[in-house]
Amino acid sequence: MYTYIGPIKELITLAELPVRGALSDDQLHPLKNYGILIKDGTIEQIDVHEKLYEKAQNLNAHLEILEEDFCALPGFIDSHTHICFGGSRARDYAMRNAGKTYLEIAEAGGGIWDTVTETRKATQEQLVEDIVKRANLLLQKGITTIEVKSGYGLSIDEELKMLHAIKTANTKTEATLIATCLAAHTIPREYKGNPEGYIQLITEELLPVVKEEKLANRVDAFIEKGSFTAKTIKPYFDKAQELGFDITVHADQFTTGGSAVALEYQAVSADHLEASTAAEIQILAKSNTVATALPGASIGLGCAFTPARELLDHNGTLAIASDWNPGSAPMGDLLTQAAILGTFQKLSNAEVLAGITVRAAKALNLEQDASIKAGNAADLILFKTASYQDVLYHQGQLQPARVFKNGKLVFKAS
Repeated sequence: MYTYIGPIKELITLAELPVRGALSDDQLHPLKNYGILIKDGTIEQIDVHEKLYEKAQNLNAHLEILEEDFCALPGFIDSHTHICFGGSRARDYAMRNAGKTYLEIAEAGGGIWDTVTETRKATQEQLVEDIVKRANLLLQKGITTIEVKSGYGLSIDEELKMLHAIKTANTKTEATLIATCLAAHTIPREYKGNPEGYIQLITEELLPVVKEEKLANRVDAFIEKGSFTAKTIKPYFDKAQELGFDITVHADQFTTGGSAVALEYQAVSADHLEASTAAEIQILAKSNTVATALPGASIGLGCAFTPARELLDHNGTLAIASDWNPGSAPMGDLLTQAAILGTFQKLSNAEVLAGITVRAAKALNLEQDASIKAGNAADLILFKTASYQDVLYHQGQLQPARVFKNGKLVFKAS
């Protein structure tokens, strides 16, 4: 089946951009008055409207004729989220803004263990329902591919419950959900003072099951004081590599050390990096590991942003993700966060848009680069504007008018 979309006032394909380093807006090459021909969910051709429209008619294509001015972009990719969770941490947020420390919040019954408790209470069916609800909200915001982590179960059964919920949710939403096993999120209370024992448990009894049941092809860990060190995480990542998992790392959020672990294991991405210094920036930029900025966590915690400008200027690869979670990053609005990061880090429009599309695809090790070109999935966003510059200029307030997933119209603003 053929579908034709056009005429598009301004088409930003993001094709042929270099994977690494700084980008200028003149590398975007906006295409004026173009159309997109789609066959069975895949982009078959892009060309000027006058030529392609006639071809589409001859093919009896379904026609999506645009009567107003629209700008088209590739579907956004959120390469780091925690949208599988139970409960709320609104009280934590209020206490944090009132000056309470993490320890004080935890002692009052808050913190990550509050989310672990609520997630353990939730049934798998409840988790599925909540994941789908959040994924569909993101889909309306133009995010067509969403990474989703476990990590609030912190036991064999509960981590498997979360991963099964993510797998089921992927069949109930038009968005593509990519699961990541984050069983090494923090040390469970049951293993307080014994992180080695917990790592041994999930290494020997969880990872083989995740692999056998194809619940995820990615493994993550939080390398930080109070969680896991380079030494304690070693058996876990060694086993993950042996089993063929892709590795990603929560790195350098509050202290350094995590990025070195990411590089040791040739991780596909190192995420957070707010505490990274010049030394970490230089070695990350020289590697094939994608540096993923999470501005939602910086906004939620009131801390420094990832040094995105420096990473790009050192020829690194920068992705931008929301880190949507109930604790430190409750906003979950990728476009707004990316626009704010761009303002504070002086990123070009090209750098921001690449960070939530083609470079985010690399952070997830996706086969396709998420640009608009022949052979790629027809994941597309239409904004009601004649200029792509308006998208970031309005800092998330200009919302998608239409969203296509695999060529299917999955959202149309009223």
